[in-house]
Amino acid sequence: MARLEKLYKQVDNIKEQYFIRNRIAEENRQKENEAAVRIQSWFKGCQVRAFLSHLHKNATLIQKIWRGFTARALFRQRVKTAYFIMKMNFYNKMAVKIQQRWRGYYVRKYVHNYYARKRYLEGLTRKNEHIRRDLEEFAELQRRERERITLEKEEKEKNIQAQRLHFLLSTKQCPGVFNSPFRAEPDEMELRLRKVKPLLVRSAPKERNTPYITPDLSNLMQNWERLPPIHKKPQGPFRPALDVQQQRHRPLEPSLRVVTSITALEEAREELKQQEWRTCVIDQTFHPFSNTSRNKRYEGMMHTSTPFEQVAYGTKHFREEHKEYLKGKKVHVSLACTCRTAKTHSVCWHDLGSGIWDL
Repeated sequence: MARLEKLYKQVDNIKEQYFIRNRIAEENRQKENEAAVRIQSWFKGCQVRAFLSHLHKNATLIQKIWRGFTARALFRQRVKTAYFIMKMNFYNKMAVKIQQRWRGYYVRKYVHNYYARKRYLEGLTRKNEHIRRDLEEFAELQRRERERITLEKEEKEKNIQAQRLHFLLSTKQCPGVFNSPFRAEPDEMELRLRKVKPLLVRSAPKERNTPYITPDLSNLMQNWERLPPIHKKPQGPFRPALDVQQQRHRPLEPSLRVVTSITALEEAREELKQQEWRTCVIDQTFHPFSNTSRNKRYEGMMHTSTPFEQVAYGTKHFREEHKEYLKGKKVHVSLACTCRTAKTHSVCWHDLGSGIWDL
């Protein structure tokens, strides 16, 4: 009974201790739970990492074994290919040597004769020397012939010159130009003047009653030089007949004023307008990107037709915008105006009548 009585007295203390310990347990439950979760996560992480490390090692081992197997197989294939190529090259080289020896033997025995070839080359050398001597002799003959022709041409020109200058021949009373008294022997031209005969003086042609027909020089002018010759042309009676005929019957050379049409300026302006109209892309005013020329307007040229700007009169407004000047003015006649819109181009007539025009 005493023990029971003692327990009854300690009931309040026991309840208080129970509640205190329960509160302490509740306060530490969150920390203990977090600690337990942390321990479990660390343990599970160690397990997973150990398992992944085991898997990685096994995968690496499998890859290493497979790559080694494929590399050894590829190396065996390359070695086999290289050995085959080396063997084929050796066989080709041996075949080339065999063909070389056989072809040399066959050519030396049945095709090529060394001594016959040597005799042929010696005969060819002698033939070449003979032909070379003949060509040199022929070239010498041609040179002599050219010299002879040149000398004959010079002699002929000198004779013609002497015939033209035959009036300078010396006489007993008056010595000539080429027979100077201060020289021991006369000049070569003087001796030539004594040998040749003078040119006959032709009389002037008589006038013919028949009309003169212009000769056709088209065939003669085919090979005529376009550019002037290097030396100066002879003047007077020494000019060739072809030059004289060409000068007399040369074509008309009109001036630029005669050739140009009288309406050339108008035609050129019209062509320029047509060209501008064909090449025109847009009739709107070009607005540049900068603000420097914002207030500037396009100034068209005198010979152009495209304005390159918007025409305001008749499309946006028909009368002036200064309406204050028109207030109070009287109109005594009927006025008709044509209003054209930019979209419909419709025409409307307004009969204003007589009266006061109030705007």
